[in-house]
Amino acid sequence: MIDAALLPLQRRLLAPPGQWLAARGIRADQLTLAGCAVGLAAAGAAALGLFWLALLGLVLNRLADGLDGAVARVTGPTDRGAFLDIALDFVFYAAFPLGFVLADPAANALPGAVLICSFVLSGTSFLAFAVVAAKRGQTAEAYPMKGIYYLGGLTEGAETIAVFALFCMFPAAFPVLALVFAAACAVTGLSRYAAGWRAFGKG
Repeated sequence: MIDAALLPLQRRLLAPPGQWLAARGIRADQLTLAGCAVGLAAAGAAALGLFWLALLGLVLNRLADGLDGAVARVTGPTDRGAFLDIALDFVFYAAFPLGFVLADPAANALPGAVLICSFVLSGTSFLAFAVVAAKRGQTAEAYPMKGIYYLGGLTEGAETIAVFALFCMFPAAFPVLALVFAAACAVTGLSRYAAGWRAFGKG
């Protein structure tokens, strides 16, 4: 919901370190892969009950996710980079709550399953819309620098990361937080299906 407003600030803040990394031969794809590895490690930390370590991993994962774009804007974006960026984001989004499920299956298994299911609803509608929009040559005016068509919604990247941080800071509240956010993600997914229904009704 607020990604479009935050992205210009993020780009300004990360441009200098992105230029520094690019000048030293660091490639955007390397940062994307490293960020995913750190994110999966963060999920593992959550599974072990090391929630503050999971929070650190979450922050580093998001930092890498921003820096890969900053480097790509210096060296030139690629289709492979755009693919890896979105694909590995979804891997991380599914793995992180799974860590909390593994930490306390009795309390967290059902809310975690509902949350991941809601991510599938939201994510598939997002990606399906992007595929058809690309076929039609459409671009998202609010997200001109994204590698694919980015259809916003009630729950976007910023909201997801904020909730993940709350999971780490208040792990006992995971069931409630997960179910509330799952409901919001379901609203996002359904709104995207409705947008696709309207946008692609002809042709």
